Amino acid sequence: MAHFVIVGGGLAAGKAVERLRKEGFDGDVTVVAGEQHPPYQRPPLSKGYLQGEEGLDAVILHPAEWYGEQRVELRTGVKATALDVAGHRLSLDDGSSLAYDAVLLATGSSPRRLPLEGADLEGVRMLRTLDDSDALKAELSGGGRRLVLIGSGWIGMEVAATARTLGNEVTVLERDPVPLAAAVGSEMGAVFRDLHLEHGVDLRASVNVERIAGSARATAVVVDGEEVPADLVVIGVGAVPNTSLADEAGIDVSNGIVVDQTLRTDAADVYAAGDVANAYHPVIERHLRSEHWDNALKAGSVAARSMLGIAASHDSIPYFYTDQFDLGMELSGYAPLMKDAQVVTRGDVGSREFIAFWHDGTRVVGAMNVNVWDVQDKFKKLIRQATPVSADRLRDESTSLDDLAS
Repeated sequence: MAHFVIVGGGLAAGKAVERLRKEGFDGDVTVVAGEQHPPYQRPPLSKGYLQGEEGLDAVILHPAEWYGEQRVELRTGVKATALDVAGHRLSLDDGSSLAYDAVLLATGSSPRRLPLEGADLEGVRMLRTLDDSDALKAELSGGGRRLVLIGSGWIGMEVAATARTLGNEVTVLERDPVPLAAAVGSEMGAVFRDLHLEHGVDLRASVNVERIAGSARATAVVVDGEEVPADLVVIGVGAVPNTSLADEAGIDVSNGIVVDQTLRTDAADVYAAGDVANAYHPVIERHLRSEHWDNALKAGSVAARSMLGIAASHDSIPYFYTDQFDLGMELSGYAPLMKDAQVVTRGDVGSREFIAFWHDGTRVVGAMNVNVWDVQDKFKKLIRQATPVSADRLRDESTSLDDLAS
């Protein structure tokens, strides 16, 4: 009987298990999750769960008992240490090993560390895991703390909004002129900047963080010679894919584990999905690595089908969402194509109720809705069909979204 092994404890791993059983796979399945929790999803960790509005049921995909019911061996708190692709065997840090017929690497990513003096002091945190979120929640839930965030990516801005909503003083330090510019460009990044400023966040852009001050515990962050007092410091400057297993096994690694559109690596019977996978996208004909929830959600299922020999292609349009204060946003699009595209808006940007299109001169390659709902399917149709459309027509609110995509 075939034995499939899934390495990872995130959404991609959990969805792969679901799909294997839904497709009728009756063989053995083992999940190797390095943390002490069953596979879980991460978006609530910086939003609803951190704020205390959502419980563990919004985070954990299935309780441990579910895996037993599905005849899946769930091994938590155990880490994979080596992959023998020739011998089809995975070694674990408890001294045991697993023979496999196919293995899925869904090892995710880790927070990028800063070579910063004081980064190892007590009170300096990162947010990646459920345990990280629990620790942050314990310190922020009562309000009244002085939080300094280094970095203004999605995680940093979501934590800032959550912490401020809980009644904490929040300072965000960013080396670039506008937060989130790398993700959505300066014009749209300014929307989030203004949102945070209006809610009392001290957002400082174009600054240089020199060090974190303190003896045993962090007490301040030194920024361009000034000490910014801090009871708690959170570093959020991006993530690095966890590729060591693949790298040491001789599998092709380049900005993640390189896979084709079926999520196969260049090693026999080895697949990769989620944050760690740099997957070929057949529509834009280039590799993409995405650290967003929707990528893991869909890639886990694609990988499972591929492991079963069922035709599958990871060709969906990348999707992302965020909730910060009273702003809800969804975005679909191809980041490499959006980078140099023109941003075209319809609606009222000032009141933060609008739509933004990324237009490459011929077609829409990305689209975002801010406090406007039930439009994502129309956006995806417009992007997928690559329908030629002018920027003026995109701006014209008398032209319906349905007509744009027709």
